[in-house]
Amino acid sequence: MGALDEPLTKLVGDRTAKVLADSLKLRTVGDLLHHYPRRYVERGQLTSLDELEVDEHVTVLARIDKVTLIPFRGRKGDRLEVVVTDGRSRLTLVFFNQGWRQKELRPGTQGLFAGKVGVFNRARQLASPDYQLLDDTDGDGAAARFAGRMIPVYPASAQMPSWKLALCVETALTKHVSDVGEPLPAELRDRHGLIALPEALELIHRPLSQADRERAQDRLRWDEAFVLQVALARRRAADSALPAKPRVPRPDGLLDAFDARLPFTLTEGQQKVSAEIAADLATDHPMHRLLQGEVGSGKTLVALRAMLAVVDAGGQAVLLAPTEVLAQQHHRSIVEMMGDLAEGGLLGGSDLGTRVALLTGSMGVPARRQALLDMACGDAGIAIGTHALIEDKVQFQDLGLVVVDEQHRFGVEQRDALRAKGEQPPHLLVMTATPIPRTVAMTVFGDLETSVLDQLPAGRSPISTHVVPAVEKPNFLTRAWERVREEVAKGHQAYVVCPRIGDEEPEPAKGAKRKRRPAEDSEELLDDAPDEGAAADGDRRPPLSVVETTAKLVAGPLAGLRVEILHGRLAPEAKDEVMRRFAAGEVDVLVATTVIEVGVNVPNSTAMVIMDADRFGVSQLHQLRGRVGRGSAPGLCLLVTDMPAASPARARLDAVAETLDGFRLSRIDLEQRREGDVLGQAQSGVKSSLKVLSVLEDEEVIVTARAEATRLVAEDPDLTAHPDLRTALASLLDEDRAAYMEKG
Repeated sequence: MGALDEPLTKLVGDRTAKVLADSLKLRTVGDLLHHYPRRYVERGQLTSLDELEVDEHVTVLARIDKVTLIPFRGRKGDRLEVVVTDGRSRLTLVFFNQGWRQKELRPGTQGLFAGKVGVFNRARQLASPDYQLLDDTDGDGAAARFAGRMIPVYPASAQMPSWKLALCVETALTKHVSDVGEPLPAELRDRHGLIALPEALELIHRPLSQADRERAQDRLRWDEAFVLQVALARRRAADSALPAKPRVPRPDGLLDAFDARLPFTLTEGQQKVSAEIAADLATDHPMHRLLQGEVGSGKTLVALRAMLAVVDAGGQAVLLAPTEVLAQQHHRSIVEMMGDLAEGGLLGGSDLGTRVALLTGSMGVPARRQALLDMACGDAGIAIGTHALIEDKVQFQDLGLVVVDEQHRFGVEQRDALRAKGEQPPHLLVMTATPIPRTVAMTVFGDLETSVLDQLPAGRSPISTHVVPAVEKPNFLTRAWERVREEVAKGHQAYVVCPRIGDEEPEPAKGAKRKRRPAEDSEELLDDAPDEGAAADGDRRPPLSVVETTAKLVAGPLAGLRVEILHGRLAPEAKDEVMRRFAAGEVDVLVATTVIEVGVNVPNSTAMVIMDADRFGVSQLHQLRGRVGRGSAPGLCLLVTDMPAASPARARLDAVAETLDGFRLSRIDLEQRREGDVLGQAQSGVKSSLKVLSVLEDEEVIVTARAEATRLVAEDPDLTAHPDLRTALASLLDEDRAAYMEKG
């Protein structure tokens, strides 16, 4: 065990180590050294008190302005009120039955004060805060420690304020900074003008100036980018070494027959991406490719051509979809596109054809048995389904290609289980309709080659998007329903989207656990859109539901129209029937949850009204909007919200209304949701393993680090000559993340 792996108990004692572990997940000396300050203040530079947010744990640098001891009326005890100031605003510190603190909390004294911001009599206050005085008379010598340099303010907790963390870090630096290894090769540091890692850690924790801080951040940013890219480069190298069966379509076979029947010409982008995929399929190692593109750019057609190429070469292909509705939609559209080519071996089917099997978790026994048989014997060259495809009883004769739609909705174990069904590793194509900025793709999907479809097929119509402020301008909402009726009068159809189904069980009591839904109900889950209203107003009404909204529309503004409901908890046969009728034009308005978010293709649908639009994430709104405007008539999307004009939620909706550029919106989405743990569940937004590096802002570092990492791994795949880099890699890839990387 290296010095940096030592538990903190040896450094700071059992009690402090327990607080660090429980409240901040800091367990080793290395964890502590890599717990960087979130900001810095300079001696004499007071914190702006008017920016403090209620319920936030803060550390402020302020000057004591007034101290008052107030006895309680009619009972024993007293309250010590200490007013601190930044020169403009004031903040009250309150201590109960601690009058003795008057001796040290004297007017004119500067100090660091830490606590949770509360409100009393409409004024912000800190109740019983921790503090560290910075005057020369302070017995702890805080002024001497902070003299002449910037004061670090750390991500802290109620139990461990920032300056106590600073003392712990100070001890770790003094005892162990010389034990820190050097993961970056010397020649790389020289090429890019980077300081040594021990010096960087000294300067990030003890900077004398902003220049010191920037030099440290430049180095630490490189560490995070490079170590991560080495992990991904090793993954790519390992994948390239695996054997796979080349899949080259035969001349005048199934793929050529399909292409000959297409009633349109592929876009330039579709031709380019198809050529990239064909080249990958022809190699003797598995393809690992990410296909991302704008809503409606024709990804499914490109994926289908790849599947037909594999079938042509004697193999089978499988398309894994996250929901039953999407699996059924894919099956329906692929069978329609293929025609008699999807009826191989059946009466009237083409001699060049194959069968397209559908498998979902709630299919009837006879249909399920037939699908399993067709896949096992090879009659079904293409299989489409949900998580049901992953079950042990599902077998393939020769699985050659796995296509995963909407990767971020699947666990890595699920994808891995499906790939394991091939005798040799099958080729892999991951599709996502969520545009991903280039550098995010290099980190979140850094082990995959990337193809981008950014052209829309000819004949697609523009979509106009407008925000409907229902509270401020109720007549706008009235007009929204009139626009829906106008579209229906023209022979078109419309969607109304709601955040909730409406037949849920009652909300659990605070702190109680919510029951988990089956995996195939995952289409009902919303993105992590910030709920600004909840924080500002605890009485905000529940999200609008499909059931209640439908009843009101049928009895009110959409009376007389053919209105149907669709959500993930309907029986599979009912869902399929509703979608079939809607696609056939037998339904005017479909009121649905996010079950229609991805893959649903009804070209006659021209209008969408999204209720409580502020409760959805930016990318999710963009995906939903993509369900309209898929034919020759222009599309209309109306974002209905109760949120006020100046709120962040309205700013988010305005951004969606202003642009159809999914890549631009994806940047906004990531900025608001945080970047997530790039080695954990992709774009989860939960916790970031990146502390200094920003995958949105540090493009140049990431691109250069990727090139450097690829070069180093090619020269030294096992990192034999770089033991400190191996150690850093092991630290980054803990047990869970290592499993993630191995499973890909």
